[in-house]
Amino acid sequence: MKIAVGLYGTNAHQIALALIQGFNKHYSLFRATSQEAKVRFEKADWPGVQLAVKERIRFYDDRVDECVERLRDEFDASHIDQPTWQQIKLLYIGLLLNHKQPELAETFFNSVTTKILDRNYYHNDFIFVRPTLSTENIEADTDPTYRSYYAKADGLRGAVASIIADFNWHRPFADLERDVNRVYQAISRFLQGMPQREVNFQIQVLASAFYRNKAAYIIGKAINGAAEYPFTIPVLHDENGRLFIDTVLLDAWRIGLLFSLSRAYFMVDMEVPSGYVQFLRSILPNKPRSELYIMLGLGKQGKTMFFRDLIYHLRHSEDKFIMAPGIRGLVMLVFTLPSYPYVFKLIKDVFGSSKNMDRATVKKKFLLVKQVDRVGRMADTLEFSNVLLPLKRFDDEVLAELQKLAPNCFEVDGDQLIIKHLYIERRMEPLNIHLDRMERSNNIDGLEHAIREYGNAIRELAQANIFPGDMLWKNFGVTRYGRVVFYDYDEIEYMTDCNFRKIPPAPDFETEMSGEVWYPVAKNDIFPEEFATFLLASPTLRKIFHKHHKDLLSAKFWQEAQEKIRAGHVEDFFPYPEELRFCNTPPEAD
Repeated sequence: MKIAVGLYGTNAHQIALALIQGFNKHYSLFRATSQEAKVRFEKADWPGVQLAVKERIRFYDDRVDECVERLRDEFDASHIDQPTWQQIKLLYIGLLLNHKQPELAETFFNSVTTKILDRNYYHNDFIFVRPTLSTENIEADTDPTYRSYYAKADGLRGAVASIIADFNWHRPFADLERDVNRVYQAISRFLQGMPQREVNFQIQVLASAFYRNKAAYIIGKAINGAAEYPFTIPVLHDENGRLFIDTVLLDAWRIGLLFSLSRAYFMVDMEVPSGYVQFLRSILPNKPRSELYIMLGLGKQGKTMFFRDLIYHLRHSEDKFIMAPGIRGLVMLVFTLPSYPYVFKLIKDVFGSSKNMDRATVKKKFLLVKQVDRVGRMADTLEFSNVLLPLKRFDDEVLAELQKLAPNCFEVDGDQLIIKHLYIERRMEPLNIHLDRMERSNNIDGLEHAIREYGNAIRELAQANIFPGDMLWKNFGVTRYGRVVFYDYDEIEYMTDCNFRKIPPAPDFETEMSGEVWYPVAKNDIFPEEFATFLLASPTLRKIFHKHHKDLLSAKFWQEAQEKIRAGHVEDFFPYPEELRFCNTPPEAD
């Protein structure tokens, strides 16, 4: 039954209540699956981990659509007048005064209302263009955001042991005393001896572990005098199902790599997510808040904050959007803003003749990337709809390319260019440009590192059940840390959907020399022997590739990787170097 729409009053209050109820339902479901991450870790339920990550991706959109339907069905929301919408926002703000996730609830309000309201409403009178409520110093009702520990009679080792005990994992450690000693020794090596303990010495640890793949990460910092020392402790399962500490990460930049958008999102039980972000920012000050929210599984909040940062940057800069450097793609049109470290991608209206797919297929491929373990080898993307950008900031070449290749993907409204569907991702140097630069400067070490990284990226993606499809250099990028990451997704497939074959011998010499294919080829057939033809024209690159990754040119590697995946094996991927693992560190005398 629809309720008649009246100005202000009861109806506006009921709509505000419906909106906050929609958000609260979303966050309670989100938090429940995050809490269950601890149980999945304790049970070593790795397939369950992968399924939970995939299912959580759709939580937000499902609740938004559900709330939109309720507002339309119960309140005829499409016909509410402007004064009532203003009142709804004010009443909604009142409902957030003592809320534990006010910034997320504001974003949820925007997500629902922008599906109902005309674009003329997209300003701060009706939606949260700017955040209204502070998220500083919000206190949790139950567990605190972080716990504090002190080195008492049993010293630092005792404090570390207490930290581990308080996570209350229902699975024994193989040798906790050994692990605690290893942590102590690693800290001593890193600091070149233990500093004198000041009177304010304490260790602060985020109350929830960060769960991802087959690991649980303890994240905290030690405070001693004016110095602060961040740390992360990864906890894993051994071959007997017992827990062990794998290493301790003590470099802030290395801890920051755990939060790279080329990796899967964490599962973290947070009553006050802003508290977690604030703590993380204290140890990772150069990591944008938007990326931290995204890596905590709060993608929509991250996107909201990212776009606010972008608009702010545009107001304080003058450069123009230009076409991204590198070989132009057949499916995506890519431009960038030189002063901002991201690229902007939209799907063209017409693809190159060799691309047999449509827009819906490409969007499914991008969604697949968000749902799988990216193992540090696939760039995450932020997906936006109806993005308003200042028309004057676009270079003439970009405008011409948009008009030529994607006229149905944008429109101009006054001084604004509106892109209907857009992907944004971190900018990297295209691998083909990087290799060319290394070759021209005769930097053999640089070439070797890049080729080794390229092969490792393909190898690790295969182990994570992803076949890149188009493996040309141009579809990979080099990060500022020298890591090679894949970013062209229109041809990716699950490994288990591919048929890797060895090219059968030709029936005779004339057939082999004819250049014609003498064997049947199905749609999903892949012949790894052919990779060298389009990848390794350069003798220098071919020599380096054969040195490190010759097995990638044989069907055997791919078939064996498939067998392990089909057998249910989940590979270990470490977001830190092997040499940092305690199993590879020589023991020291206590």
